[in-house]
Amino acid sequence: MKGLTLWQIDMIPWCAFCAYWLITWLLVRRTKVAETRSARFGTILPLFVAFFLLFDRRTSIGPLAWRFVPPDTRIAWAGIVVTALGAAIAIWARYCLGEFWSARVMLKEGHRIIRSGPYAFVRHPIYTGMLTAAIGTGLVVGEWRAIVAVVILLVTHSRKALREESLLMTEFGDEYAAYRNSTGFLFPRIGPRVGPPHRDDMAELIRHKGR
Repeated sequence: MKGLTLWQIDMIPWCAFCAYWLITWLLVRRTKVAETRSARFGTILPLFVAFFLLFDRRTSIGPLAWRFVPPDTRIAWAGIVVTALGAAIAIWARYCLGEFWSARVMLKEGHRIIRSGPYAFVRHPIYTGMLTAAIGTGLVVGEWRAIVAVVILLVTHSRKALREESLLMTEFGDEYAAYRNSTGFLFPRIGPRVGPPHRDDMAELIRHKGR
């Protein structure tokens, strides 16, 4: 019996990611506000193109088939590790988001700002995980079609994330503004966080002033 190929091994984290999505699909809250169908289509189409480029070898034609890394097993294994890390981040973020998750830009009934898990560091960790996983698979593929796919994913997820933030700002106002100032967009902030002081810090400041 032949063992799994490197490509098949790299697909395992993606399969786990998709399986978790399907299992938790029915555990979300009812929708309160949702984006238009045209906006949704504007997200689905480029995502389809990106994943088609990334996963389908029929797109390995012309310049898209040029390699940006040599066909080295060590690079492929490094890519598999990155893919697994990205899938784990996305699953972790999806778990923390729980019943408030949605594939579309929308608000759920009783919606609140999630700050646990990876949401303590970035505002859109599901997209962070998907991008990281795509980069890992790109290393396994090793062709320029993977680079194009990752760029499309980055642009598409960034645009969707901005629409989500606009909706959340409308709903939560200053609360979301403070959260946004203390976290990164798709990747953690480098350096000290900016935002309202923690209650313990405020208490220490009051004691200091009272001396």
